[in-house]
Amino acid sequence: MNKRIARLHLPVMALTAASALILSGCTSGGSGSDFATTTPTELSGTVSFWHFFSDREADVIQSVVDDFEKANPKVKVTVHPGQDDEKLRKAISTGSNVDLGLSYSTDIVGNFCSTGAFRDLGDVIKRDNVDMNQFTDTVKSYTEFDGTRCSMPVLADVYGLYYNKDLLSAAGFTEPPKTLGELETMADALTTYNADGSIKTLGFNPTMGWYENAPAHIGPAAGAEWLNADGTSAIGTDAGWPDLINWQTAYVQKIGWDKLNTFTSGLGQEFSADNAFQTGQVAMNMDGEYRTAFIDDQAPKLNYGTAPFPTADAHTDLYGGGYITGNIAGISKGSKNPELAWALMKYLTTDTAAVVKLSNGLKNVPTTHAALTSSDLEVSPQFQTFLDISESEHTTTTPPSPVGAGYQQSFQDWWNIYQTDPSGDLSTALTDIDKQINDSIELVSGP
Repeated sequence: MNKRIARLHLPVMALTAASALILSGCTSGGSGSDFATTTPTELSGTVSFWHFFSDREADVIQSVVDDFEKANPKVKVTVHPGQDDEKLRKAISTGSNVDLGLSYSTDIVGNFCSTGAFRDLGDVIKRDNVDMNQFTDTVKSYTEFDGTRCSMPVLADVYGLYYNKDLLSAAGFTEPPKTLGELETMADALTTYNADGSIKTLGFNPTMGWYENAPAHIGPAAGAEWLNADGTSAIGTDAGWPDLINWQTAYVQKIGWDKLNTFTSGLGQEFSADNAFQTGQVAMNMDGEYRTAFIDDQAPKLNYGTAPFPTADAHTDLYGGGYITGNIAGISKGSKNPELAWALMKYLTTDTAAVVKLSNGLKNVPTTHAALTSSDLEVSPQFQTFLDISESEHTTTTPPSPVGAGYQQSFQDWWNIYQTDPSGDLSTALTDIDKQINDSIELVSGP
């Protein structure tokens, strides 16, 4: 694994209203030829494939592309690695030669579907009898927007709890926590202090914005909703958010914001070998399935386990679920070879052997039921947890929006500040967040 993972999944690439308006012009370069009315019996030509992977991970992608070319000897795939979402946006908007684009974020789906930057795949999916039920409903939900499916899923990231077995055992615990109340009690027992009162080892770091502590990742713990059916913000009216905010901020205050901030500032970078969970400085941590690969590489002797993230105490029925998101692929509106792009997309997203090979190489969760249960899938006990979470009926995602991750970013920016001094009326603050988000959505969507 390489620094690609640093994009997960704090919404740092939030699509602002201004950039969304720019993307509404992503139609330059012409629409290219339409899809054929029947499935081609033979494929030939050249197709341009842009993706964000680099280094070793780009080699994994290339190996699967090589398999596709071997199966279709008259097709040449021109691969453009290392193209992040911003580069992809610019390339499509300026009419550059992009046939198939692979994004690391579901957050572009709302704008790319609504503006036509990615083509509507509905007709070609129907033409080729692609069974969309091979994906869970949650995965399907983040590849479409407002009834338009303009993308397909290419692996997923799933979030859960990592715990240090040795530290838990030393404190007398035999199982990970299942509720936030249990998490706090166990974390208190696992936290140790230096003679001066500063933190030596932390049971769990509740600081919002640290590593993978994000509203999106913790929201499923209380079944918290982001958007209403009409696309407007639900943050101010959903009961789940106050439950989570009150628990998190009270826990931060109990430990002490300054004490936590001092401890956190001295910890290693998330994607370095000095990751605080990997070094044993933090006993339990929220993280994605990809962390298993980092541990294998950077801390192979670490005795650890994984579990679904604990639920809010009043939502124990949700245990087993979590947060899921992932990479998505779409065909550029300006594609000159949409048929070839579609063939490659189908291969990357629905061919079981291809999906398994990608998962084994990239250590992300497959998105088809067949790949999830394939005997060829390399699965450790720790990785299995995330496969189970991905298929749980209680697993949720952040819904597509015309402003991309902008609504998440607005909320997280506020929460990052609020945790330092949780005073003032929470209900009023969340209502203000709703207005800020809704104004942004209205600016992009129009009246």
